[in-house]
Amino acid sequence: MLVSGGNLSLFGRTALSNVGGSRTGQSPALEPVDPTDPLKDATTSEYRELQDLKERDREVHRHEQAHMAAGGAHVRGGASYSYQLGPDGRLYAVGGEVQIDTSPVAGDPAATIRKMQAVQRAALAPAEPSAQDRAVAAQAAQAEAEARIELREQDKARDHAASGAGRARNAVNAYQGAEDSLSQTSPGPSLDLIA
Repeated sequence: MLVSGGNLSLFGRTALSNVGGSRTGQSPALEPVDPTDPLKDATTSEYRELQDLKERDREVHRHEQAHMAAGGAHVRGGASYSYQLGPDGRLYAVGGEVQIDTSPVAGDPAATIRKMQAVQRAALAPAEPSAQDRAVAAQAAQAEAEARIELREQDKARDHAASGAGRARNAVNAYQGAEDSLSQTSPGPSLDLIA
């Protein structure tokens, strides 16, 4: 879930997106059927619900771990999870989020560019980024574009100042060169005028 506030954004997945629906991928290994335990009988709804919850728990943890691994130093704290109680009495993660610092680096657009690229990598790191993940990546891309504009403006100002200083330096050198050449010329015959 994307939540903007201050300098942090959250990205994660909405809870329960796959629970109870059809799953893709491999079927879980079947355990021996115990007619007295509906959680071990693959034909019961409790068994299917439990398998869905277990798969969702694994998926949510993989998803949030991918954010944290790619986000590095910009991740604030660990992942937080929302849970659902399964038919077996255990809690299973069905949603999660990770906070990441999306604030620009004050006065350093080049550092901001690097940071926003890291934020984008973190947001899009999971195999299936959520809509919230894509929104955070888009926000970071916008901040990166703004930092690139700021960096170009700084470069222009630096180049303009350097070219102005170069012109002034050239004028001073030309003046000093003319003065040096005048002092090195030998004076011609001198005339004394007396009136």
